[in-house]
Amino acid sequence: EVQLVESGGGLVQPGGSLRLSCETSGFTFSNYAMSWVRQAPGKGLEWVSLIVTGVPVTSYADSVKGRFTISRDNAKNTLYLQMNSLKPDDTAVYYCAKDLGIWTYEFDYWGQGTQVTVSS
Repeated sequence: EVQLVESGGGLVQPGGSLRLSCETSGFTFSNYAMSWVRQAPGKGLEWVSLIVTGVPVTSYADSVKGRFTISRDNAKNTLYLQMNSLKPDDTAVYYCAKDLGIWTYEFDYWGQGTQVTVSS
């Protein structure tokens, strides 16, 4: 059974930082690209970042470029998102998502999400 479990969310002041983690199981993590996707209150899903496997390729939405860093540890089957210089607009539920393949931007499994709230 494929499982993705996010953690690390919380309440942070504007300008602060958080590190999200996504622990995975039930599939060969190193064979797939992974993404972070978020959903702000009252809005649709927004893709945030993707990391390819096997090559040092990452991609970011313009809204987070230069502030967020995606990474992965294939030995631990874990995906990360380091979020710096957080803004109130970053408030959302953050989901990790398993790619259909090595780099498709289509997803077949999602975690349950972790809430990130940026507020003073």
